[in-house]
Amino acid sequence: MTERKFFGTDGIRGRVGEAPITPDFMLKLGWAAGMAFKRDGQRNSVLIGKDTRLSGYMFESALESGLSAAGVDVKLLGPMPTPAIAYLTRTFRASAGIVISASHNPHHDNGIKFFSAAGTKLDDHLESEIERWLDEPLVVCDSGELGKAFRVDDAPGRYIEFCKSTVPNEFTLEGLEIVLDCAHGATYHVAPKVFRELGAEVSVIGADPDGLNINLNVGSTHMERLRNAVLENKADLGIAFDGDGDRVLMIDRDGSYVDGDELLFIIASQRKAAGTLVGGVVGTLMTNLGVELALQDQGIAFERAKVGDRYVMEQLVKNGWLLGGEGSGHLVLRDSTSTGDGIVSALQVLLAVWRSGKPLNQLRQAMTKLPQTMINVKIAERFDPLSRSDISDAVKAAEQELGSAGRILLRASGTEPLIRVMAEGQNAAVIARVAEELAVVVSNSSA
Repeated sequence: MTERKFFGTDGIRGRVGEAPITPDFMLKLGWAAGMAFKRDGQRNSVLIGKDTRLSGYMFESALESGLSAAGVDVKLLGPMPTPAIAYLTRTFRASAGIVISASHNPHHDNGIKFFSAAGTKLDDHLESEIERWLDEPLVVCDSGELGKAFRVDDAPGRYIEFCKSTVPNEFTLEGLEIVLDCAHGATYHVAPKVFRELGAEVSVIGADPDGLNINLNVGSTHMERLRNAVLENKADLGIAFDGDGDRVLMIDRDGSYVDGDELLFIIASQRKAAGTLVGGVVGTLMTNLGVELALQDQGIAFERAKVGDRYVMEQLVKNGWLLGGEGSGHLVLRDSTSTGDGIVSALQVLLAVWRSGKPLNQLRQAMTKLPQTMINVKIAERFDPLSRSDISDAVKAAEQELGSAGRILLRASGTEPLIRVMAEGQNAAVIARVAEELAVVVSNSSA
């Protein structure tokens, strides 16, 4: 298989106006995707959704034109969470779904994510097929076969009802006070309705998008405002989504941060107690070692996949398991969804709270996270860090120092020009020092 030029870990992403995040490329990408997905002998359609970035208007139009030129119909969903596009792609029996979003990045970035007809992230073969068509000249189909475009006006309502359907009918949030942070992103108009309709008393921040303020000091990457709101309102908990709604993190009533590793453990342990856990749990190379140890104590199998929810999903399918996720808040619940879904994942955590009768802050204390330090080192161009002898020698020395009580991981980001340096172990001071020393080696090597 040829090396992909444009696709990273999670689609195509970059700064607006800089290649490949330009309108002319998006036109060609829409055509290439249409050619890759369409099947002869049937009317093909592709869904397009987006988050709240101003540039989404421009790229939506360009993609629509390219798909039409390929002879593929387009269903426009407007601003919707990424997992909503995955769900609606399945229910509309569409050929594929496209999301215009740069997730947790600021407004000046944007990108494209694709979903298959089954609502799953594309495998490497399909991404390579799209790139193959990108190398071909754009040929417009016969004028009588051009694709049409339709606006789906009831998309939010469809998705809200789906989210509510993922919890039992008897489940209620009555008596629970929740603060939601929608990151001025794609969940702003659907998440509050889901939780209110299930009975919660809901306060909302980060739900006034203007096209430029997505993720700006709000959302799952900036949780200070949410923490303050939970403490000021004396709420039971706070829920933070990212700009496109596929991540979720929480604040408990004491103001403590609850990350994806802890949320994953809470869901798994409560499913184990309820007898509904199927198989084990899949984390990633970045999952805190404390999760693995706590799950082992409960007799729950645990495996690690490469970083990225698509790889978590692949491992779950391979094992026949249902539950996995990442510390960033990408949680995968295969019995409910085909991709990471922030709202559905939050409901599963609240279901654990409801079933156990214990507050979130008490449930999270059943797991002890080991000290972990991660440093993002900016690089001029991407490379495999362990392919360079100076870096690999430094890693070996660090691993020897930590021994069996620690773990080292270096990986190149799939979406940004970064090398992520992680150290984990029993002693926080030692871990921080080791990570900083390795980060210096990586920075010097890439200079």
